[in-house]
Amino acid sequence: MTDQQVRHTVEQVPSRARDAPSGASGPGRGEAGPQTRTGGSASGRSAGARAAPADPEAAQRRAERRAARIGAGVAELEQRLADLVREGLAGQEQAGRAVWEETAARMVDAQAPGLAARVRELGQIPGCGPGWPARMLEEGALLHLLNRGWLGLAGLPQPLAATVRSRVGLPDTAAEGEAVRDRWLVPAQYDSVSPDGRLTTRRTWLRGTESGRPALVLDFGPPGRPPRLALPVGRVVEAEARFRPGTAGLRADLAEGYGAGAPCRQVPEGIGTGAALDAYGAALREDPWLESWPVVLGPVVPVPGERGWQLADAEGGGALPVASGGGRPQAGLWQLAALSGGGPVTVFGECGHRGFTPLAAWEPGCPEPVALTG
Repeated sequence: MTDQQVRHTVEQVPSRARDAPSGASGPGRGEAGPQTRTGGSASGRSAGARAAPADPEAAQRRAERRAARIGAGVAELEQRLADLVREGLAGQEQAGRAVWEETAARMVDAQAPGLAARVRELGQIPGCGPGWPARMLEEGALLHLLNRGWLGLAGLPQPLAATVRSRVGLPDTAAEGEAVRDRWLVPAQYDSVSPDGRLTTRRTWLRGTESGRPALVLDFGPPGRPPRLALPVGRVVEAEARFRPGTAGLRADLAEGYGAGAPCRQVPEGIGTGAALDAYGAALREDPWLESWPVVLGPVVPVPGERGWQLADAEGGGALPVASGGGRPQAGLWQLAALSGGGPVTVFGECGHRGFTPLAAWEPGCPEPVALTG
């Protein structure tokens, strides 16, 4: 499946969702703000920590006022996107980021931090490498789709409506997510910094050794103070993960008291490149704005080419291009090639519309993963 075919999935799935009767990161962009802490050993809220508001009627009025402010912000953003399409992209490089920064600030005023983050990223695209106009149109279309989702929120199925609220930056504090207790392998963990340098986001990937379910735990830190959650790559921790509604069943918080964990004793079973694309496509049905999906690929062989690296199936003719840039950590491709030695390896990473980002790999005969992020 080509990059255009995967993107076509994004366009097809949401169109059906908009027409559905009433009722997605990250991973992805537009993740809203730091999580609330309930102690020093876990990120976010622990299971069962969501308490009912003291005054439900007052809370409802506040929610309605915020929804109205977001609606006004969405209408303004739709007009800005319409102006962009009408005027064209030719002047975007000369215009600079100031206009988009102003628009993002207005989204913050509208209490829609998810929209603000996506607007800022949209403003950074002009002039960033060949093909930037096409990328800007793609991202603008996805932002338009999110706006339409918010304006038609009442007519969406409940899971998709929860995804729209989450992407806009409005957490669903009333809904309780699924709690899953498992022994969680930590295949990867890495940090990224917001464009303005004011926030560090730590992404910790988990994979249930019994359930096989993936989970993404996010933690945040201000400038000069790294996020507190730190799980060693390659360890297996026994814990309860509480999955958040509206995140394609991916975003989770860990309950406290999980301990230091034990070393990984077994390499997880990998899938082929075709199955990896199928998994990403299935996740897009739940979250059309999902940037990527966590996948264990294997056995695959890293292969350099004229257009960059690929991960080719050791058995079969499929391959995935290795993604480059996009704000993700630079893949340790030469390190991966050295681990492979020209032979098949098992690789964990993020499979998305730009390709595959390898984050960890298992050397043949060794059950502990090697981080490829730094």
